[in-house]
Amino acid sequence: GCDDCQLACPWNRFAPLTREADFAPRLSLDTARLVELFAWTEPEFNERLAGSAIRRIGHERWLRNIAVALGNALRSADATQAPLLRAALQTRAVHDSALVREHVAWALAQKFE
Repeated sequence: GCDDCQLACPWNRFAPLTREADFAPRLSLDTARLVELFAWTEPEFNERLAGSAIRRIGHERWLRNIAVALGNALRSADATQAPLLRAALQTRAVHDSALVREHVAWALAQKFE
């Protein structure tokens, strides 16, 4: 995606950080924990991300993406973090969306490598 290109572009190492407010992280999303983001209800998602481009993916795909990220995190989680990640995933294991359920099931099947 666009973020990957921006990170990989060798010319960006010369670019100064912008002071443009529209490009600043919102709602501390750059430091948010996946477990917290995964707990957002659809109304919270819509309200908190109003005016943000990420809102266009919708709550269902937001949850799918975070489920994948949580599954990837499980692969390297320590003994204290793994139960927290699994508990968060379990909250969506019976979600109305088959897309979310499928990705939660995949995430829960991930093991420490």
